[in-house]
Amino acid sequence: MSDPSSIAALRERHGPRYRWLLLISVMVGTMASIMSSTVVNVAIPGMSHYFTLDQGRAQWVSSGFMVAMTVSMLTTPWLLARYGYRRTYVGTMVLLMAGGLAGGLAAHFPVVLAARVAEGLAAGVVQPIPAIIMLRAFEPHEQGRASGLFGMGVVLAPALGPSIGGVLVDWFGWRSIFFMVVPFCLGSIWLAYRYVPTSAPGGASAQSQGPRLDWRGLLLGSVGTLCLLNGLVEVRGGNPALAAALLLGALAALAATILWLRHARRTGREALINLDLFAYRTYTYGSLVAFIYGIALFGSTYLLPVYMQLALQLPASHVGTILLPSGIVLAITIGIAGRLTTRLPTYVMVSGGLVLLAASFALMPTVGLQTGLWVLVAWAILGRIGLGFILPSLNLGAMRPLDKALIPQGASAINFLRMLGGATGVSLCAIVLEWRLAVHGDALTRPGTSVARLAAFNESFLLLAAICGLAVIAAWRLRDPPGHVPVEE
Repeated sequence: MSDPSSIAALRERHGPRYRWLLLISVMVGTMASIMSSTVVNVAIPGMSHYFTLDQGRAQWVSSGFMVAMTVSMLTTPWLLARYGYRRTYVGTMVLLMAGGLAGGLAAHFPVVLAARVAEGLAAGVVQPIPAIIMLRAFEPHEQGRASGLFGMGVVLAPALGPSIGGVLVDWFGWRSIFFMVVPFCLGSIWLAYRYVPTSAPGGASAQSQGPRLDWRGLLLGSVGTLCLLNGLVEVRGGNPALAAALLLGALAALAATILWLRHARRTGREALINLDLFAYRTYTYGSLVAFIYGIALFGSTYLLPVYMQLALQLPASHVGTILLPSGIVLAITIGIAGRLTTRLPTYVMVSGGLVLLAASFALMPTVGLQTGLWVLVAWAILGRIGLGFILPSLNLGAMRPLDKALIPQGASAINFLRMLGGATGVSLCAIVLEWRLAVHGDALTRPGTSVARLAAFNESFLLLAAICGLAVIAAWRLRDPPGHVPVEE
């Protein structure tokens, strides 16, 4: 007797619309995970006051989430093969909801930190799943529309989350922020039991005694990630010896990881990342673009609010209002760009988007204390239009040439590299900003702003423009000749 929850049975029961119902089901959970990553920043001031935290300890609420999310992305292919789509997805939503409830009810800061790590682990596992579904459940001519629809929904979470979160903090306090994910998690679990199949990618049955997790690769990857991110923090903290030791540790962990993955491939063991992925030139260039793009994107999300408040002297309440139009434009652009992905080559979409993003950073020095706010809004919108062209096309374009068996690992690895770039970008922007402030004889601790402070921020934005320029070079190679086959190493 066939499994009524297999993908074939669900497709037969719901007809042609099933693939869209499946996409919406995982979109709700992904929105919850993204919201949990962004909206908590609104609660940090209130939480810091309640637990009497300094800035360094308070920052771990965000950093702990990001480290956990980055590392756990690498486990998604193994979890899907071992437990199937539904059990993996529902498990992540239960963990995310438990983290939200524990964080909101916590009486001690270590419990809050543990709850954020749990939320990060869940968010990391769930984020590659939609890309796997889009490439497997949708025909190539439908993948652009699916990516556009998914992107529009997911963009609404970080666009609206901080605004809603600010209201909740004012009315109910910082604890209410943690409870925001609960209704999304409950809705996603209900949808999962209706539309998400129990099978593994490719329609195969999940194997409870299936492949073992490559714990050696996961351990090496985790150590390398922690060394890199903590090393960058120490560069900011002013301990050169410790920073150098941690960064050298990150390089050593990277080398050890590559050696282990090569050994695993030679001996036929299950590896955390299948190096055959990088035999596809398009995927290799796409991964490089994802890493550099992550640096620019997440670096700018850190830099822009700080710039508006500490360089332009705008009230905190104005920051969300100024960025809201660009968020709306981003959602609209993603919908349009999703339809264009089947008409325009990937390298044109991604390179064009990166050029617009670079232009928005390069134009930021035209904003001054006497400049109308509409100029700042215009440059923010320009950058979000660029993002709108990149988001639906980068992952799909990079993974489309992959053999179907490699798609789960491809989605996991490219998301990991983007998030690793993002975590690096936040620290890199902070380091460069502090360096340029010192060169110009200013510091963010001083009251008021100055020409020197504006110059330091402008130079940081120009760095982001240059980083986007590097990504354009790699993005221009995101193409395959007709009849492409993977190259051998």
